[in-house]
Amino acid sequence: MLSKRDVLLGGAALVTLAACGGPPADLQHVASGAQAPAFSVTDATGAVRTLAEFAGQNVILEWTNEGCPYVRKHYETGNMQAVQREAAQRGWTWLQVISSAPGQQGHLDGPGALARVQADQATVTATLLDGDGVMGRAYGALSTPQMVMINGEGQIIYQGAIDDRASARPETLEGATNYVRAAWADLDAGRPVQIAQTTPYGCSVKYAA
Repeated sequence: MLSKRDVLLGGAALVTLAACGGPPADLQHVASGAQAPAFSVTDATGAVRTLAEFAGQNVILEWTNEGCPYVRKHYETGNMQAVQREAAQRGWTWLQVISSAPGQQGHLDGPGALARVQADQATVTATLLDGDGVMGRAYGALSTPQMVMINGEGQIIYQGAIDDRASARPETLEGATNYVRAAWADLDAGRPVQIAQTTPYGCSVKYAA
């Protein structure tokens, strides 16, 4: 169930999107608990990556934009990398997704994306280059950063914000509830993910007009 805070954040996000022309008309909405949409996207090394190749594995999708101050907050403080390292220790696959269109903030080609991963010292399985926005639209990606957790059965078990602090200020990380870690805590306890969906915050995904 979404909290009052989530509703307020959602309203703020929609206002921001409206100011930027609003989300694409063909943006899909996938419910938590539903099967994750299939995708076939070229990664930064030139390899075609599909959801099917990760069948039976736990997967995290992270929508990112190197020019977004909300994304930079999590990378320049090392917060995102810490979660990525924990994911790797837990055996989760981590896929970054860049849905910024060519010419838009955050768009990167393969070498650029690899250089960004190296500069951030990120621990990711691959960076998917979704410049046409097909994957982003299929998952209803609105913001960067935005997280989706998929279990080994291919079901979405969490989607939304990385935490409950909708701010680009680094000091807001102290005391924040990280929703990815909260989901892991639930799984470790043998119960369903208690917070399965939140409203993402950050920069709007820079889809092609």
